[in-house]
Amino acid sequence: QVDLVESGGGLVLAGGSLRLSCTASERITTIGSMYWYRQAPGRRREVVSEITERGTPTYADSVRGRFTISRDGDKRSSYLQMNSLKAEDTGIYFCYSPRMTTAWNVVYNQWGQGIQVTVSS
Repeated sequence: QVDLVESGGGLVLAGGSLRLSCTASERITTIGSMYWYRQAPGRRREVVSEITERGTPTYADSVRGRFTISRDGDKRSSYLQMNSLKAEDTGIYFCYSPRMTTAWNVVYNQWGQGIQVTVSS
């Protein structure tokens, strides 16, 4: 069961832009803060950005000023606008939310499957 699905990745030249999307499945009825993580080859998975249920954003130092996180008013989708991309931004990007519920239960599978972002230079 996968309840968060990422889209919008791909290959881009350094200096270019991509916009990632994360959408919750229909069975999700409540969702709190949403995060974007990434994992580069040979690196540990790291948090890139957070957006709270209220819409307050937080960014890792490495992306601040270049990336912008947002979410829909219905709180079911989040987006990561990535500008001025660098080769070191290359990796698999994951959507994550630790507080999700269906109509009946808490959701424990809290990660999307990830989507590849490749920046060439």
